[in-house]
Amino acid sequence: DRIFTRVGAADSLARGQSTFMVEMTEVANILLHATSRSLVILDEVGRGTSTFDGLSIAWAVAERLHDAAPRGVRSLFATHYHQLTELATTKTGVANYNIAVKEWGNRIIFLRKIKEGGTNRSYGIQVARIAGVPEEVIGRAKEILDNLEKGELDPTGKPKLARGRRPVERNPNQLGLFMGEEERVLEELRDADIPNLTPVEALNRLSEWKKRLEKG
Repeated sequence: DRIFTRVGAADSLARGQSTFMVEMTEVANILLHATSRSLVILDEVGRGTSTFDGLSIAWAVAERLHDAAPRGVRSLFATHYHQLTELATTKTGVANYNIAVKEWGNRIIFLRKIKEGGTNRSYGIQVARIAGVPEEVIGRAKEILDNLEKGELDPTGKPKLARGRRPVERNPNQLGLFMGEEERVLEELRDADIPNLTPVEALNRLSEWKKRLEKG
């Protein structure tokens, strides 16, 4: 049959297509024409849009390739969406592999080996350091990452990206932004273990909060 690939990131200015549109056009072509005798190679599907949108698309594409009649499509699917490794628990034809890495203090060494199993870690900040990004930027990125991973939120429900910086002075007589049901939703957001939620659990939780806020 044929080999299909979706690798790299580039827009098409001549055709008025964004990087994400080019990516989705190629993915659509693969899904429409790949057969059980094809080999499909996909790299970072969904990276050109928001996290939830990209993850949802990547998940659905992987499922479609796995479930395609009569026996699925043989595929190599590289991704940084760690949640996708959960497909191996529900799809018998899915197997997870990751690149072996050795940590040395705040640095990493790529061992150039493929080992079986998924992973729940990325090394973007370490790679940025290797690439020569200024150390003060690396330090700030680590601070923000730590804050995001802990799911700490500010009064508006957004991650406290500026933790450690001088806070903006507020009028002590000003009423809080969230009251009643909104305040309860905010409390649940603070307590939510976001990094460990599955995509389905996260979407269900967001849908529930949205409905409650709309009711007031």
